[in-house]
Amino acid sequence: MTTCVLTPAAGKRLIAKAMAIHPVIQRALTEGTLVIVAGTTNGYVAEEILGSLGIAEGFDKRRFRRGVTLPPGYTPPAEIAQEPFPGDIVLVRGEWQRGRSIFDMVEELGEGDVVLKGASALHLASRSAGVFIGDTRGGTTAAMMQSVIGRRVRLIVPVGLEKRVSDDVFEIARTLIRPGVRGPRLFPLLGDVVSEIEAVSMLTGASARLLGAGGVCGAEGSVWLGISGSPEERAAAEALLKAVAEEPPYRD
Repeated sequence: MTTCVLTPAAGKRLIAKAMAIHPVIQRALTEGTLVIVAGTTNGYVAEEILGSLGIAEGFDKRRFRRGVTLPPGYTPPAEIAQEPFPGDIVLVRGEWQRGRSIFDMVEELGEGDVVLKGASALHLASRSAGVFIGDTRGGTTAAMMQSVIGRRVRLIVPVGLEKRVSDDVFEIARTLIRPGVRGPRLFPLLGDVVSEIEAVSMLTGASARLLGAGGVCGAEGSVWLGISGSPEERAAAEALLKAVAEEPPYRD
């Protein structure tokens, strides 16, 4: 086994690279519709997928988000705060339909189409995830779940290991919807989770496991991974992880 450290930003880039080669996503890009719902991790995913199609010009991941967790006292730069929301990424047979959102697509999506949605909580043991909801009508999650449950649209959840929680996602959701609780609610996501662990396997064939976490001086939220596999798989994983290791922190 070899070990490595990944910052949250490096983890996002790693997950994004795995999403770009995911066979289900590749099929949707050629035969159906792919919707990438705005979020910080999905900003990296969109960069990789749009880049692979040669149509990334004009995309800026800094504005590609809705609700985010920010440190106390933080004020976004004026030029970012004043920019209009650009919409989600909607790709119909590989063509970018700019300005559209998941709300526009709910009634058009069907079996074979794919939605990518990030998460706020990841329970590793059950490979389940949930996302915070601030909107009283359920926001983008409630909208997309109409297609996921009603028409079997495939939901894939790219989420970093820094979002891991110890409690069951459904139990957290039940707690947060009780009367009198303040703050956001949590919506469990009925989809396929892809974290750094799955990304390593998809991209190299090696196996990864979480060994530890934490850091300082910019490494806050980092994770230690242990990599196992054949010599060729470990070498491929080491090269991949070295390539993403110095991904700069997410910045406005």
